[in-house]
Amino acid sequence: MGGRGMAIGGGGGLIGLVAVVIIYFLSNSGGGTPTSGLDQLINQPIGQPGASSNLAQECRTGQDANERDDCRIVGYVNSIQAYWEETFPEFGNRYTPATTTFFDGSIETACGPASSASGPFYCPNDQDIYLDLGFFNELKTRFGATGGSLSQGYVIAHEYGHHVQNLLGDLGRQDPGAEGGSVRTELQADCYAGVWANNAVETGYLEPISDQQIADALSAAAAVGDDRIQQSAGGAVNPHKWTHGSSEQRQEWFLIGHRGGRPGDCDTFRSDI
Repeated sequence: MGGRGMAIGGGGGLIGLVAVVIIYFLSNSGGGTPTSGLDQLINQPIGQPGASSNLAQECRTGQDANERDDCRIVGYVNSIQAYWEETFPEFGNRYTPATTTFFDGSIETACGPASSASGPFYCPNDQDIYLDLGFFNELKTRFGATGGSLSQGYVIAHEYGHHVQNLLGDLGRQDPGAEGGSVRTELQADCYAGVWANNAVETGYLEPISDQQIADALSAAAAVGDDRIQQSAGGAVNPHKWTHGSSEQRQEWFLIGHRGGRPGDCDTFRSDI
């Protein structure tokens, strides 16, 4: 794309959950329709103090989250940030909250314009997370994930993993290939998502996570593996072009994070992947 077009994973560009080939794959479909019950999230930034005051007033209890999809998403964002805020002193650092903005169709960001074809992404330039709500439908109907509420939590926690990397200075490694920095960056974000899932109950926002919910998160991770996406697009599997890791790798690193519950287990840059 011209102008300030998107460069997934590059420099100050968008850092996305899904590989570049999805941009073409989704652009032909026009994106998905927002998941039922989430329409109120559109153009409502959440995650920063004072952001989305209406939703903050409406989504105050666990019962609200159980009864309303939008309140469940607010609960995920709050839980993820509560975990990282508590954990960051271990890094000798202070966590800076990030805003999540949900949109429908297209949006302008500090990293350039984005559309439903982008998938979920993190913009380092404004330290915000952007998610087209139609992606939750696409994840299930087009990419074959089982769905389920924790698949949404995984997507959001992965993008917050990029925010954590940015705050720690670990986001600039973006060379492609099966052993490249881009794959290692994405697998670390998957691992951080698993770490959050392990500690989610302790944040006070979620009830104990079931085995089925973890299976749903793993299904979502597999659905956005480079190998599966290449096959879905009708091409051969080519590890030299990978930017996010295979389905197996994405599931493995989510489980590494979930089983141990420790960010220190997620050093994909010094580990065999």
